[in-house]
Amino acid sequence: MIQKRQTGFAFLLVLLFGFSLFYVGTDGFKAYTAETARVYNLLEEKPALPEVILEDSNGREYPISEFEGNYLFITFMYTACVDECPLLEMNMGRVYDQIPSEYIGEDILFLSISFDPEQDDPPTLDHYKNHFQADGETWRMARINDQTELNSLLKTYGVTVIPDGEGDFAHNSAFYLVDEQGRLKDIMDYTDVDSAANRVNDVLANEEEE
Repeated sequence: MIQKRQTGFAFLLVLLFGFSLFYVGTDGFKAYTAETARVYNLLEEKPALPEVILEDSNGREYPISEFEGNYLFITFMYTACVDECPLLEMNMGRVYDQIPSEYIGEDILFLSISFDPEQDDPPTLDHYKNHFQADGETWRMARINDQTELNSLLKTYGVTVIPDGEGDFAHNSAFYLVDEQGRLKDIMDYTDVDSAANRVNDVLANEEEE
């Protein structure tokens, strides 16, 4: 009987230890996967955009800080992608279409940033933007030529980009909303267009009321 109680007590200790590790490892059960944990940590930290120089589809160069005072809706992509990126950009366009026109270009700008600057030069980006009917002004597509700056931005936003050595990349994808001060506001599932659009509209409407 004593042996059974000792065995049961030992089992309980192991169970509690495992429970504690799971609690700590998931930040109090808030993060169940590595990707969820990444998003949760970023939303807690709300990092500021690092200073990077963009070159857009029109060949214009300017710092990303030029957009301060506006919200930014950002995606990270590369034009040679044949699976995830086309859906990402198509859904970005669907979010764009659900934002009231009075906000577009005045309160919020859409920005698709390529992480393949070697291949995605301005003419390539211009052709790509036309495929998604981006206007090049309120929805811009751009690259960052300085690899150090690009790496800094990707790291800041937890964007994983792994080249396969043959011109393609394994990468994660999401919608990123940046506030008027250049700080991360939200990260949204790029496959849930309506939820993303509703979130952006709520943020813009609340900003207008303040």
